Amino acid sequence: MLPPIALVTRLNREEEQAWLEVLRRAMPEERILPFGELEPQERRLAEIAIVANPDPADVAALPGLSFIHSLWAGVERLVMELGVTAPPIVRLVDPELSRVMAEAVLAWTYYLQRDMPAYRKSQTEKMWAPREYRHPGDVAIGLLGLGALGTESAARLTQAGFRVEGWSRSPKVLENVVTHHGEEGLKTLLASSDILVCLLPLTAETRGLLNAERLALMPEGASLINFARGAVVVAEDLLAALDRGHLDHAVLDVFEKEPLEEGSPFWAHPGVTVLPHISAPTTPVTAARIVAGNIAAWRASGTLPKTVDRQRGY
Repeated sequence: MLPPIALVTRLNREEEQAWLEVLRRAMPEERILPFGELEPQERRLAEIAIVANPDPADVAALPGLSFIHSLWAGVERLVMELGVTAPPIVRLVDPELSRVMAEAVLAWTYYLQRDMPAYRKSQTEKMWAPREYRHPGDVAIGLLGLGALGTESAARLTQAGFRVEGWSRSPKVLENVVTHHGEEGLKTLLASSDILVCLLPLTAETRGLLNAERLALMPEGASLINFARGAVVVAEDLLAALDRGHLDHAVLDVFEKEPLEEGSPFWAHPGVTVLPHISAPTTPVTAARIVAGNIAAWRASGTLPKTVDRQRGY
């Protein structure tokens, strides 16, 4: 009999049970048990843990782990909480997640390109105020982050006719996209972006990346979409840029503290659209298939799936 796989989460009981069911359907040959149901001997034998915001103490109680498989694409919290002595971590890389994110990026880019915030304001003021149409080809989109999510988003945007430039830490080449890297490349991208879309992972290098100095490099009247992590943007600096009219609008799906606190100035700011972290939800069925495939490959060959680079944080 194969050793059990531990499901370790801090989800509520209903959510954890739903994940357990979909994972078991994807891996009928495996015995997947919630951490709380593992006997002491089973905890010692478990070689794999599937996790979603796990309690680090629970993970530490599984001494025989060969690797940890996250159910989320973002792993910065997991890396931080588990520390450098934790087993290798595999993040979820799901093409469906990339498709859903690209869909959201295109939708909210259209929202800004077609001046929907202005029309919403006109409605509240009962004003009939048509605005001049901007063709996608006249709108420059800057993408921060050219991983799987950024690459898929760039393809969607270029297919829709937008002019797209992208930035990543190291050089990358994408079809129909002007790419930049490094500090000078970042400055160039910011200065040319009518709409800036942030898809960067949160690392020591990206925390606070979009501060007052860098936001000031953007064109007058530009807008921001942040679908990355809240801490990539300095909230006070963004609000200041909006208040003085340098930036026109910000669509924010992520915040340093979630749910967004009731007293946050973002809620009522006329230049901000607040979303409840819904830009790219994980699809359980496809995620379970990805996890099952990685585990089956490891069972067959003993080769670990691609793991998180602890230095880079993703």
